[in-house]
Amino acid sequence: MTYTVQKFLEYVKYPTMSDESSESCPSSAKQLILGAKIVEDLKELGLDDARMDEHGYVYATLPSNTDKKVPTIGLVAHMDTSDAASDSPINARIVHFDGSDVILSEDENGKTVLSANDYPSLEKYVGDDLIVTDGKTLLGADDKAGIAEILGAVKYIKENNVIHGTIKIGFTPDEEIGRGADLFDIEGFGADYAYTVDGGACGEIEYENFNAASAVAKFSGISIHPGSAKNQMVNAALLAVEFASLLPADKTPANTEGYEGFFHLCDISGSCENAEVSYIIRDHDRAKLEEMKALFLACGEFMAAKYGKKFVEISVKDSYYNMKEKILPHIEIVERAEAAMRECGIEPMIVPIRGGTDGARLSWAGLPCPNLCTGGENFHGRFEYISVQSMQRITSFLVKLLENAAK
Repeated sequence: MTYTVQKFLEYVKYPTMSDESSESCPSSAKQLILGAKIVEDLKELGLDDARMDEHGYVYATLPSNTDKKVPTIGLVAHMDTSDAASDSPINARIVHFDGSDVILSEDENGKTVLSANDYPSLEKYVGDDLIVTDGKTLLGADDKAGIAEILGAVKYIKENNVIHGTIKIGFTPDEEIGRGADLFDIEGFGADYAYTVDGGACGEIEYENFNAASAVAKFSGISIHPGSAKNQMVNAALLAVEFASLLPADKTPANTEGYEGFFHLCDISGSCENAEVSYIIRDHDRAKLEEMKALFLACGEFMAAKYGKKFVEISVKDSYYNMKEKILPHIEIVERAEAAMRECGIEPMIVPIRGGTDGARLSWAGLPCPNLCTGGENFHGRFEYISVQSMQRITSFLVKLLENAAK
């Protein structure tokens, strides 16, 4: 088993789900436990300045071993996992994939199966060894695979005396809730440019992402016995349902792809007295995002006019913006990644991110930071998996990328 895979299997045992309801940083204390472990591993690799700050950010430096003046490159990944599926206990194992259905678990309720019929991406990995779970939790390859691949690249570079410039490493908390770049020390990091290594099938390079906003609609109601409710009851839960019905039914994640934007209903809760729906709004085109935000607010105004302002509260907040505008002036860093991939026998694919990364916000804060794949699939769900061979290829690609920059 390679060092990269070994570290990945260690790291996924640590539950690190971030908590959007928390106002602390990191949002969940359990991220600090993984952070401390990573610091130990970085120091074992000889990165003596490895440290974790009071906010849970991990930093380290691999000093240059060349006298040439070459750029200082940053590699960034995140430690937290999504709350879309349970993060504990993660029972990961390696299975050889011959094209047949993979039985993740079996109990009195039947089998949980990972099948190419449901997930056609599996067809690319026939003959590979897949890291999977028991189908009860996510795997955490988003983004512990990125962390492990970065450490694997560092280990190879040191053991094989690969010539390189200064390499800066940063691991962030809370990326999954959009806060990974909040307290990132860009000035102290000291990189000329960086790459996030975060998600994506093997070969993907991304420098376009969604413009993003979060939106919440809250409704108040008047509860009264249903037997005498006529003309008196205001059911907040029904108001929430009606509001949701006003948004375009075809602009949801399940009905869109590529550059198409969406309204995603993340959560709905409530009763007769109080109800709430929370959304994320996404589009690659900033002007279209503004139109979608305006529509969300207009739906709220319609509800307020129909039922009364005191029953409706709408809020919309920008989250992050498309990094493309900030990357294009530095497009050579994307081209270098493409060239390094080809040298490693990987065909690069430039694709738009239907989401966001820490790199988007870091780019807007002055650190150009496109995203590189980790080689995983089906992120944020119980059927997440990653190929051992893909992880090894990405580790080799990172080595080549850093080596080429020093030539």
